[in-house]
Amino acid sequence: MPAFRQVGEKQLPNSILFMVWSPKRDLIALANKAGELLLHRLASFQRVWSLAPNEDTGKEITSLAWRPDGKIIAFSLADTKQVILCDVEKAEILHFFPVESLVSCMHWMEVSEESSTLTSFCNAEDETSHFLPKLPALPKSYSATSKIFSEEKSDEVMKLLGDVRLNILVLGGGSGFTELYAYGMYKIATLAGVAGTCRSLCLSSDLKSLSVITEIKSTENEPEITYFQLDTSLLSDCLPEVTRMARKFTHISTLLQYQKLSLTCMCEAWEDILMQMDLRLTKFVQEKNTTTSVQDEFIQLLLWGKASPELQALLMNQLTVKGLKKLGQSIESSYSSIQKLVISHLQSGSEALLYYLSELKGMALWKQKYEPLGLDAALIEDAITAVGSFILKANELLQVIDSSMKNFKAFFRWLYVAMLRMSEDHVLPELNKMTQKDIAFVADFLTEHFNEAPELYDRKGKYFNVERVGQYLKDEDDDLVSPPNSKGNQWVNFHQNSTPLKESPLLFPYYPQKSLYYVKRIMEGVIDLCLQKPAEIIGKSIKQAIGMPLYTIPTSTDTLPRLFELPSLWNDKKSGMHYIVFTMPEISPCKLYIMRKATDLSRSVSSGLVAIDLGSLLSRSIDGTAEASRYSCLDARFFDDETLTVVLKEAVEEEHRGRILAQLPLSPVYAGEEEFILDPSMKLDQQSGDIPVQSVVLENQWRTLENMKAQYVAVNGIRKVSCVLSSNLRHIRVFEMDVEDEEEEDKQDVSGDQEKLEQSLEPSLCSQEDTEEGELTEGAEAGTSDLQEENASTSEI
Repeated sequence: MPAFRQVGEKQLPNSILFMVWSPKRDLIALANKAGELLLHRLASFQRVWSLAPNEDTGKEITSLAWRPDGKIIAFSLADTKQVILCDVEKAEILHFFPVESLVSCMHWMEVSEESSTLTSFCNAEDETSHFLPKLPALPKSYSATSKIFSEEKSDEVMKLLGDVRLNILVLGGGSGFTELYAYGMYKIATLAGVAGTCRSLCLSSDLKSLSVITEIKSTENEPEITYFQLDTSLLSDCLPEVTRMARKFTHISTLLQYQKLSLTCMCEAWEDILMQMDLRLTKFVQEKNTTTSVQDEFIQLLLWGKASPELQALLMNQLTVKGLKKLGQSIESSYSSIQKLVISHLQSGSEALLYYLSELKGMALWKQKYEPLGLDAALIEDAITAVGSFILKANELLQVIDSSMKNFKAFFRWLYVAMLRMSEDHVLPELNKMTQKDIAFVADFLTEHFNEAPELYDRKGKYFNVERVGQYLKDEDDDLVSPPNSKGNQWVNFHQNSTPLKESPLLFPYYPQKSLYYVKRIMEGVIDLCLQKPAEIIGKSIKQAIGMPLYTIPTSTDTLPRLFELPSLWNDKKSGMHYIVFTMPEISPCKLYIMRKATDLSRSVSSGLVAIDLGSLLSRSIDGTAEASRYSCLDARFFDDETLTVVLKEAVEEEHRGRILAQLPLSPVYAGEEEFILDPSMKLDQQSGDIPVQSVVLENQWRTLENMKAQYVAVNGIRKVSCVLSSNLRHIRVFEMDVEDEEEEDKQDVSGDQEKLEQSLEPSLCSQEDTEEGELTEGAEAGTSDLQEENASTSEI
């Protein structure tokens, strides 16, 4: 009877590059060569949802990691150099950020330590709802809307932050690129000094050290696998302070994204049709034969009610009564939408930014606690000032919108009546009433807005700038075409004539000549500088404690995915240990090596490095005879702190013998007292003969994988499941590893599994592709609802 129960099998149309189990639920995330991210459930390996590759985000997935609570998946993309955070329940992208280098591996950990300090901090953070209003959701009609802000929910940011306990996403890439992101969003450390390309990462749950496996390539020698252990004790010593700072900065990062999306929505609300008046007037100037200016033409029409033949042709043939009506409606609709976005979104977001920055400033003034982390009160004060300037510019835009709406309303009403008279149509009595005050108002509008500007034609290709709102929404460095007129403003005159006021830090700088986008870029730059300094300071504090070359690997043309390659890393939270599992196939093909290091670098560890002899693992041979074979390890992953899951093959492989999935207990491995003393002057593979060797007997904790060329395995010790992938990266089998010893039940299960296996393997690969597509359309909604139900049932885990 097999030791593990098979619960699913699948032939997939695309090669699998990455597979990672959810840390909390019976879900596994797969990334394939086509750029899809797939989520499958353990039961019959049913697909829950699929996230197709996107041109905006990217198509080439290079690494994958689950947040420790199992609610968010992070994955990196090579073509766009971005990291994406995806909501597991709805398959929606919640957040993304760019990275400087290609990410080759990632690890998402959660701090295990809980203290009363963090609990009190949680209560303090909940009080922010008393001072800050909820951010309004962005309009769903705009294409720029992000999922995090499109739903009518106020807890989306908290969903990204997760629990109060700190969790950190560690990214590794080429040329020693290593970065740490608190809550998967805010960069708290940029590391330097790690050589080679990162292949595996593991930050200990006590935050005392970071283990890194790298591949160092040289032009002369073969690539070398090296183990580094970095001292991250500053994060451990200042855990409450790091948590507080990270949560504040994460809120700020999210608010900056909110402001950016609000501005994008405003740009989409501003329509190109609003430029129609400027372009028509410019064309009129170019085609008219008279020397009379456009401004005089319209004033004559206002005063005498008669238009020149050229102006009449412009109004009746090009602009038309219907076109004027449409233009007036477009301007009113567009300006109203922009006005609402400024009042409800930009101002709310800016007030929240000021709140969190002010809290950060107070924290920075507590220098004993926060100065070692790089929190700088002066930089935060600059950020507060920049947000103030942005609020001033947003208020200026509101005034321009209000003034433009009044001006255009009066102008279009007068022009509409004039055009009706030209066409000899009936004019309604209520439209015909125009007081001397209305005439003066339109005359002032014509005088101010209808001046020909030849220098403007050189800059923008037009002679007029009747529409004044669009210039504030241009993402350019040029000055405003028509800045606000501050002549006669008593406050402006008083400020300019007062030297103390000019130099006062209490007044926010004002940029009258610049657009809203320009001021927003200044604000983002200053806040980014404020956010970057702690990452630099913390990064510099992280020093290399151990650098150990493990072995060299032969240069190969085989391009297997990096996730499946040994060494693999594991953090034993209870004992405070880093475990490194690796093989040296060129030197000792039938041995598996396990090295362990204390996460606390001041602590020494016994039996730091041992080798497991794979020659006599089985208590009986595969075919039941007394002959035992020698095995080599293809893949090894930690099932839990005391068990290693391995995929084995015979050293001399025969066709009728399958590969083996086994559970390897670690307690016998560390039973010996022999110690290995490393010679720093030699590489580890040159000292392999001196490494203590232990033998382990598996008893019944193994299973032959028949009709499958198994190569890789992914495990979840909490849910007691494993997933085995074949060497062609398309054939998957899923097993429950913890099976009850009730023979009758097992026999029924095995026979049932065999029937399912025969049914699932009947269709050809092509029909399976069709099945996969059908599952996506028919099963996505059902799978998502099942997943939501499972959230409720597994919330206690």
